[in-house]
Amino acid sequence: MITPEQVKRYIEDGLPCDHLEVSGDGQHFEAVIVSPEFRGKNMVQQHQRVYQALGTRMHAEIHALSMKTFTPEDWAKR
Repeated sequence: MITPEQVKRYIEDGLPCDHLEVSGDGQHFEAVIVSPEFRGKNMVQQHQRVYQALGTRMHAEIHALSMKTFTPEDWAKR
């Protein structure tokens, strides 16, 4: 079973992150992701970028991923 720490590592390996939190039960995960690569992208494009970072793991190992994505500037306003 995949762990939240592994999902976090997979995202970090494929996407520069200023902040990243991942929790979950081995099949369903939740993530808060802050990346400068999200600048100028809408929410769908941001999520697509995370899926790109996860690659085939999204279909094979990770059954569900709920995510909140932020640019560093939007994260700082919180």
